[in-house]
Amino acid sequence: MSQQTMRGMRLGTQSLETDRGVHYEARGKHLYQCPLGHVSELVFSADAEIPQIWECKTCSKEAILLEDGQMVDLGDLVEKLPRSHWQMLLERRSVEELEEILEERLEVLRAKRLAAHGTNVTPN
Repeated sequence: MSQQTMRGMRLGTQSLETDRGVHYEARGKHLYQCPLGHVSELVFSADAEIPQIWECKTCSKEAILLEDGQMVDLGDLVEKLPRSHWQMLLERRSVEELEEILEERLEVLRAKRLAAHGTNVTPN
């Protein structure tokens, strides 16, 4: 009996796709320097908004964008603080609307509680 083997390729190690027809987006290199002097080079799309602060790849401190070899001025950088759930809710509804919704939900919960106990007494 002859020895038969299955021939194939290693899955996951080689791709059958080619670079033919691929058009890369324009990119630009930007340098960031941390307080310890580490310089990180990052590549961003040419039309991307470049962040002024980035985490240093070496020490994980805040690195500042370098433009023409100088760190950019962070004086006009507005730090976005995370908003609480309550702040986001107040952007969509007024306090009066929220009180009305709360009262409706409380009525529904009270009705369910009374129905579960089998009493036909209406809540106050």
